[in-house]
Amino acid sequence: MINDFNLNDTVEMKKEHPCKKSKYWKVIRMGADIKIKCLGCGAVVMFPRHEFERKLKKIIEKAPQE
Repeated sequence: MINDFNLNDTVEMKKEHPCKKSKYWKVIRMGADIKIKCLGCGAVVMFPRHEFERKLKKIIEKAPQE
């Protein structure tokens, strides 16, 4: 299980978004639910944390820590 993701990280999910413009997503909200934004078309999807962790394939780029 991958659970070392943070806000503004770029991630890849197991399934590609139907827009076919990008397979990468940006984490834009974290809490009990995780909200991600498609980097291709800008669509926003929200998942419960356990479902997001199950569907996450890998972390592509970590956001710079401040």
